[in-house]
Amino acid sequence: MRLDSKEIELARHCLDYALENGADKVRITLTKSLLNLVGVLNGEVDKTSHALDRSLQLNIFADGRYGTFSSNRLEREGLEQFIREAIVTVKMLEKDSLRDLPSQERTVKDAAGGNELDLYDPEYVNMSAEKRRDLALGSMSWPLKDKLEKGFTLVSEEGEYSDSIFDSVTIDSNGLFARHTETSFEIGYEVTVEDGEGNLYSGYWWDATPRLGDLKIADCSATAIERAAAQIGPKGIKSGKYTVVIDSECASKVLTPVLNALGGFSLQQKNSFMDGTIGKKVFPEGLTVMDLPHSRGETGSRLFDSEGVATRDSAIIEKGVVKEYFLNTYIAAKMGMEPTIEDATRVKVMPVGGCRTCKDILEKVKDCILVTGFNGGNSNSATGNFSYGIEGFLVKDGKIEYPVKEALMTGDFLTLWNNLIFAAEDARLCMSKLIPSIAFAGVDISA
Repeated sequence: MRLDSKEIELARHCLDYALENGADKVRITLTKSLLNLVGVLNGEVDKTSHALDRSLQLNIFADGRYGTFSSNRLEREGLEQFIREAIVTVKMLEKDSLRDLPSQERTVKDAAGGNELDLYDPEYVNMSAEKRRDLALGSMSWPLKDKLEKGFTLVSEEGEYSDSIFDSVTIDSNGLFARHTETSFEIGYEVTVEDGEGNLYSGYWWDATPRLGDLKIADCSATAIERAAAQIGPKGIKSGKYTVVIDSECASKVLTPVLNALGGFSLQQKNSFMDGTIGKKVFPEGLTVMDLPHSRGETGSRLFDSEGVATRDSAIIEKGVVKEYFLNTYIAAKMGMEPTIEDATRVKVMPVGGCRTCKDILEKVKDCILVTGFNGGNSNSATGNFSYGIEGFLVKDGKIEYPVKEALMTGDFLTLWNNLIFAAEDARLCMSKLIPSIAFAGVDISA
């Protein structure tokens, strides 16, 4: 279900038509996606869905003005009228001389086929309704619920299997042609268990990959149950400063706000706690964060951003020094800086301290709080302050003692990351951000 030659030719026609009817410059992005999903509940199929979507987005530059428009009605006559009306609308807007296409030397030159990063699995075309159903039901624990470990009861089990294909072509009046094709296969289960006193606990686990053969299905439901049952018998803890270990399933919660604060919009609006940090050492020597968008076969890899600007493997933070802001063409012009790319897509925190797994970290730090999930809270993009509810365990001498309840983790991101002591090598490949289990000293926990 990739874009065919007629659809791509229609996009080219729209570009030419816009230029003929008053646009000075044009960028067009044509996308097509297909999603198939099977939802299951307590051992039976609960829902199915099949969704096909096509859309065409126009970025029009005319008379020093700019506008963005989109349509999912892809008939030539209708699009021509749509384009004419869009150009009329743009010419009524206020002038903005800083709007422009990226320069040709910045745009990607090696993305004409779409699968240069090996993100498309040919097995996708062999998928059938029966195979999707079998994958969704195949690893459920519900049929075996009476044989599960005693001490809790499996109350419900809900799951979803889905596969999708996404294909996009971006062209512009400077000669850009860039294509990205990607398949995705995903499985996930959410369970609820009940202890002997009637208390309910939930757990979730999932996996996703561009290639069906790499999808880890077998233990998905069992892991969700294990995570739910581990929460039975929570106890309160004393408020104070703790060493905190955050496992790789949820560690992106403390890095994503830093990456967002390095984004052009926040910086330009003076709403970023990372403003003024480019080229400065504001993190510890041991922290290096890479953007690796050319990682073959891995979720989140991209050869170009939405402007068609070529991505590259690069350091975001190197030995504590901020090396890059994410500035598209327009924001860079407004800030008087050199443009980069819009966003990091395949982020990786490099190892710190010689630990490979979360278990290795626990054995090193001995006493800590292990955070396995966040349940609410917020962060301030201008100050970097945060306050998050946490789920997890009290750890003594490297061993889990008991689950904790009603605890709050507070602080600010710069202080938190400057107290980094370990970063493992156990990041989950199914995530676009490769954040491993990480450990911080002296974190404020309120109970």
